[in-house]
Amino acid sequence: MKTFTPTPKDIDRQWFVVDAENQVLGRLASQIANRLRGKYKPEFSPHMDNGDFIVVINCEKIRVTGKKLEDKKYYRHSGWVGSLKTTTLADMLATHPDRAITLAVRGMLPKNRLGRAMLKKLKVCVGPEHPYKAQKPQPLTLPY
Repeated sequence: MKTFTPTPKDIDRQWFVVDAENQVLGRLASQIANRLRGKYKPEFSPHMDNGDFIVVINCEKIRVTGKKLEDKKYYRHSGWVGSLKTTTLADMLATHPDRAITLAVRGMLPKNRLGRAMLKKLKVCVGPEHPYKAQKPQPLTLPY
């Protein structure tokens, strides 16, 4: 008996929409990362990108536990001396709420070309509307 190895023609990508309202950020991000990788599919292969497209709506209404709104910090650096910028999660949710989910999911994907290709299938939208109605995304209820 031969071992089944998926090829690009075996990949069946679907579109799902996830409502992030009252969802905890880390738990939501881990489940989205699993869907983007395709780990729930029986034909999963770690060297292939066989995950689905995920559209996240209401990203500004996520929850966090503990004091993460004030304590969690995001860092960015331009490369110049003394130009390290810090932003708290509360400021990030006020200005760019979609980046908080994107950065959380990006940290849970592989750190290589394959992970960057998987992240392109994540679409995060502010508010209850999204521009991906033509793809007919199915609603996805996450277990926790």
